[in-house]
Parts: sequence; C-alpha cells; structure tokens
Amino acid sequence: MMNRADRSGFANWWFTVDRVALLCVLMLLGIGLMLAFAASPAVTGRSGSGDFHYAARQLMFAGMALAIMGGASLLDLRQIKILAAITFASALIGSFLVLFIGADVYGARRELDFGAFNLQPSEFLKPSFAILCAAVLADRQPMKMPKPLVTFLLLAPALLILLRQPDVGQTGLLLSLWGAMLFFWGLSFRWVAMLAGAVSALAVMAYEIFPHVNRRVNQFFSEEGIGYQTGLALKAFAHGGLAGVGPGAGTVKYRIPDAHSDFIFAVAGEEFGLLLCALIALLFCVLTVRLLVRSATAPSPFMQLAGAGLAMVTAVQSFINMGVAVSLLPAKGMTLPFISYGGSSLFGVALTMGLALAVTRQRPKLAIRTETFVGWARA
Repeated sequence: MMNRADRSGFANWWFTVDRVALLCVLMLLGIGLMLAFAASPAVTGRSGSGDFHYAARQLMFAGMALAIMGGASLLDLRQIKILAAITFASALIGSFLVLFIGADVYGARRELDFGAFNLQPSEFLKPSFAILCAAVLADRQPMKMPKPLVTFLLLAPALLILLRQPDVGQTGLLLSLWGAMLFFWGLSFRWVAMLAGAVSALAVMAYEIFPHVNRRVNQFFSEEGIGYQTGLALKAFAHGGLAGVGPGAGTVKYRIPDAHSDFIFAVAGEEFGLLLCALIALLFCVLTVRLLVRSATAPSPFMQLAGAGLAMVTAVQSFINMGVAVSLLPAKGMTLPFISYGGSSLFGVALTMGLALAVTRQRPKLAIRTETFVGWARA
C-alpha cells in the first residue's frame, strides 16, 4: 500500500500523474489487443495460414509501447524538451532517408525497412513538434522574428519531406497541430482565419497535384457510391448491429484489405457492435477532455500549450480514422491510435501520451485545484 507520505520515485509519480487519463490509455490499448486477435486471422488467412501472427506482434509492440509511455511520463520539463529536440531531429533525418532507401508501398515511401520490422519516422514528428512548438511560444525571451514564424520555419522541412514521400495525411495532421497550438497560444481570430484559408488553398493544391488524393475525394463525392474498403466497412457495421456477431464470428472482415490497421474500427463494429464502437469514441473523448482541462490548470504556459497540443493531435487522428470508417470523410490511410496494428503508430502514440502525462502531472507544490462543474476532470 502507498500513501502520500511515501517519497519514493514510483509513489511520487503515482500521486502526481493523471490516473484517469492513464486508465483511458490502458483501456484503449487493451481493446486494441483484443481487436488485433479478432482481425489477425482475416489478414493472414489470405496467405493460407489464418493464424494470430499480427496479434502476437502487436502484443510485443504493446509491451514496448508501455515502456516508452512509462519512461516518458517520468521526465521533468527540462528532460522533456531535450527528448523532443532529439526525437524531432532524428525523425526528420529518418523521414529524409525514407525518400532514398525507404520501402515502396503502393507507390509511396514512408517506412524504413529494418528486416524484422518497418519503422515510419514521421510518426514521431507530431509529439516532438508539439513540445518544441510549445517551448518556442511559451518562451518569455523576445525573439528577432515573430514566434509563429519561428515555429513554421521549424515545421517547414518536415512538411516538404512528407509531401515528397508523399504523405498528405501526416502533412495535414502536422498543419492542424500547428494551427491548434497557435490558437491555444492566443493568436487573433483574424490570423487564425487567414491560416485556415492558406491551409484550404494547400488542400486544393494537393487535390490537383496528387492523383490518389484526387481519386479519393472524387470517389467520396461521387453519386455512384463510396469506395471499396469504406463500403465493406459500412457492411461490417450493419452486420454487427448493436451488440455485434461475437468474437471471431465476423465474416465481412475477411474481405477488408486493411482490417488490422486502417479499418480496424470496422472489425470492432462487426464483432462487438455499436456498443464497443461507442465505448472507443467515449474513451477518446474522455482522454482528450481530461488532458485539455489538466493542461488549462497547469502552472506554466509551456505545460498548458504542450499538454493541449499533445491531446489534440491524438484526438484529431482518431476522429479522422473513425470518420473514414463510417464514411464521414474521404478515405485516408491513417491509423486509429492505440488500436490499429503497427509498431510505428503504437510507439508514436505511446510517446505522445507519455509526454502528455508528464507535462500534466500535478506536482504537490504547483497543484491547482478549483471546484467547478468540470471539477471531476481536475481531481
């Protein structure tokens, strides 16, 4: 048993970390492992084995992800900034190397092949940029250039590399993160509107330049119907109904090409029904709101901005994945955090949540508690 008089490292971490957010993360990770066992036979069955190969690998990845998240959550603010700088530089270099030696998947180069596994460096750009952007915006020292411009110059190389791969989804996600950080920082609505217009213009350019973006958008708005994978996903949801057909009893999942990754939300809908899908969405909502509220009550601008940015990037990515699965958004190859198969995705989101838990820790001397209608989220 632990009490607040205990000054050991683990006890100090336990009584200062956001245990509600931690519980949400662990529940999402557990659901992801359960769905990995549900989807693995459907994917491996196409090669004849029909085994739990992907589930076993995901279990290994989950153990490593927990270590990453736990280690990151123990860091102090100075260590967080140092880790973010090293991670961002490494991810930027890795993303650049992908252009030359990366594995070619469906005409895009996004991963480095290490034999036993593939690593997508761009997954680590998001959490590290959120920290660095918060550090720049929260710095009280005056700069020769406007701080928003400094953060954009920091982001620009990553955007150029991602567009060259091409990875329009990660590019849009990083731009959304940057815009959210500037909004939280206090940028005027006029500038926010101008930035939104600039991003919209970039989206139109992507539609004109990249054939796969053009095809997916046209398909989404076409009167002839939705895409192949999205159509199968909707059939999976319809087949599952409210409570699902039961673990392992799904049939539509065997026809979905990316059932274990991009469309794993459809596997949840078929085998466990609307109830599990609603639980997943609720957990993401609680996690996001919890981190945002904890960030809002943090004692320093850096902690406030970093916590809010890390919360938003996970929320936006999960919304995009689930939105694509239910045909609310055009198809985009983006994983569902904690749940989709893949080491890169899991490690990236583990680092994101580890850093979020670290910056939102309520140290005893700095704790801020106010009883309001959202007091439950601050306790």
